[in-house]
Amino acid sequence: MNHKKLFVLALLALCTGLFGMPGVLAQEAGACNVEAPMEAVELNALGWSFPILDFYYSEIEACDEVENVDINVNLLASEDVQEQVNLALSAGGDSPYDILSGANGQVADWGGKGWLMPLNDLIDKYRDQYDLDDIPAANWEVGAIDGNIYGVPIIANTLHLFYRSDVLGDMGMEPPETYADVIALCDAIGLDNMDWDAPFGMDLSRPRGWELEFFMVLGGLGGSYIGEGSTPAFNGPEGVQAVEIMLDYYNSCLGEAASSMSNNNMETGMHQGTLPIVKLWASRAAGMSNPDNTDLTDVIEFAPAPRVVEGGPRAGSAWLDFFFIPANTTNDPDLIFRIIMEAVDAASQQQAATLGIPTRSSAADFGGKYLPAASGTLAESVGNYSKNPANDIAVAKLSEFLPLTATGEMSPQEALDAAADAYTEEATAQGYIES
Repeated sequence: MNHKKLFVLALLALCTGLFGMPGVLAQEAGACNVEAPMEAVELNALGWSFPILDFYYSEIEACDEVENVDINVNLLASEDVQEQVNLALSAGGDSPYDILSGANGQVADWGGKGWLMPLNDLIDKYRDQYDLDDIPAANWEVGAIDGNIYGVPIIANTLHLFYRSDVLGDMGMEPPETYADVIALCDAIGLDNMDWDAPFGMDLSRPRGWELEFFMVLGGLGGSYIGEGSTPAFNGPEGVQAVEIMLDYYNSCLGEAASSMSNNNMETGMHQGTLPIVKLWASRAAGMSNPDNTDLTDVIEFAPAPRVVEGGPRAGSAWLDFFFIPANTTNDPDLIFRIIMEAVDAASQQQAATLGIPTRSSAADFGGKYLPAASGTLAESVGNYSKNPANDIAVAKLSEFLPLTATGEMSPQEALDAAADAYTEEATAQGYIES
């Protein structure tokens, strides 16, 4: 059974229990039970910001109260984190960071380059103390390359639909099942409808947003990024069709709004009632039920991601987020690992389940009403990127050229061929493709 299927099955096993009534926390979250080191230690953590990850970092910061431990947390946009890590670790010297957070792509990218520390020995050492078998083995496997586990799985995630049930109900329409349904809904609302910022929200405001959506649509058509011998496979007929589908809903549903509609904008738009429906990360769904965020908690509902074609996979990917320890940290990895474990123990993950999808089975009775939509998407999703280290090159080149199709500077075929040529040159230079 392949890693993608193992991962989805593990998520399904976890999510099956998430629909029960919340129980009582086994112990208080926020406590840090790490023994004080003999000498003063300063630890630096770097990651990106969204609600459930912010919570985990607050749990890490709780260990700042331990004597002789000083913890600095810096949260940036995801692209900025990756840029900072590349600058800091590519030279091979001492790492300025001790804790990093990232997703599936960083396992292959950072782990494949030797920038991350294998955690197998620490996992075995603390398996019983922190009940690490509570995290399904398939989730650990997603964070591993060739048997070396580089990441502690902390969050499961995907993209699915958030929508206004009152708006769709008044229109006599159901949540879209396919992208053709999305376009039909947008046409019914109207791109120039002054009541809304846009008929539909999707993150195409940045190059990486275009690439990620392309990955999901291409997967929904049965295509893939990389072929035999690490050669590019994304510029074939399925790739062209995927871009054409994206341009159809770009022009029907987003238009000029796409240039500024980030994930944060969509989250705010749903809170404030300026968007009727969006495709957004599950990790942002719990806040839709928080009356401190919005007056629309009773009418914001959730549905699985749309399919690209009827009967095909859903255009949502299966993600995990992790905590990593850089290979060249100058501090004690044992101490760093224990601080991470304190942040993602059973009590912490049970509390985190109110903000996103946790990775521990014992957190299965905690969560929100979005979880059926999230788990339904995960069960039928296109999965995620391969662990081929050349995949990161494909992501970068597609991010560079795909947005040019929206401006008309390139046709879908021209953009994909340009990305394929640039990918081939770089992948050959790095030894992934034989010259």
